[in-house]
Amino acid sequence: MRCDSADLITPRVVCQLKLKKAIIFDLGNTLVRYYDATEFPTILGQCISEVGEYLRSIGVPFASQLDLSARVEQENHESNDFKVRPLEERMARIFQLDQESTNDELVSSMCRRFMKPIFARGRIYDEVLASLRELRLSGYRVGLVSNTSWGSPAFLWREELDRRGLSGYLDKAVFCRDVGWRKPDSRIFAFALGELGVDAKESVFVGDEPRWDVVGPKSVGMHPILIDREGRFGEEYPDAIHNLLDLAERLRD
Repeated sequence: MRCDSADLITPRVVCQLKLKKAIIFDLGNTLVRYYDATEFPTILGQCISEVGEYLRSIGVPFASQLDLSARVEQENHESNDFKVRPLEERMARIFQLDQESTNDELVSSMCRRFMKPIFARGRIYDEVLASLRELRLSGYRVGLVSNTSWGSPAFLWREELDRRGLSGYLDKAVFCRDVGWRKPDSRIFAFALGELGVDAKESVFVGDEPRWDVVGPKSVGMHPILIDREGRFGEEYPDAIHNLLDLAERLRD
């Protein structure tokens, strides 16, 4: 095991973790299981169908199913510069809604219907609440930094945190829609650190995707820890933890 790695935990840096003041987590597939990349195309179809059914139920006309599918495909990407592409704008383009037929209530309802299949799949991992409780009792500031599916609104995700019983264990929760930039852009991490009132070097970030959750926090000076619940990365990240019980043990050592 290398002891000069700047990416993940090694024996020589365990002592440094005792000096940390904040532990910040990713949400999806770190605290709550929603979907992986292979499952998303099917789920996206369900999300679009939910919005279409809602619009039909209230008599709002929209494009034909054939045209709809092509526009969904065109919208199914994120910006190369990590700037958020809001769900509301994607829905307006996909369903070709005119401004006269839309209002804040309609747009909010469309976003809620879009997210329904995703939230229905959510399953909080067994050890999460107890682990967060232990961190709080140990005196750590506990935060969350997360991208949102298709740039969906932050208020829907805050409702989701309430449903999962997570809100009470978090000092701050920051979503990409709060900042306008997605992980791994440094601005979302810097914003969260400011909200928590801690320096980057005083913080640990825990997430499940190397590109977003190792490279991103490392760029601002945070200490990243990869969580590899399903053993996807193997020897590539030998210091990855496999659940939050592993994290608690390392912070205690």
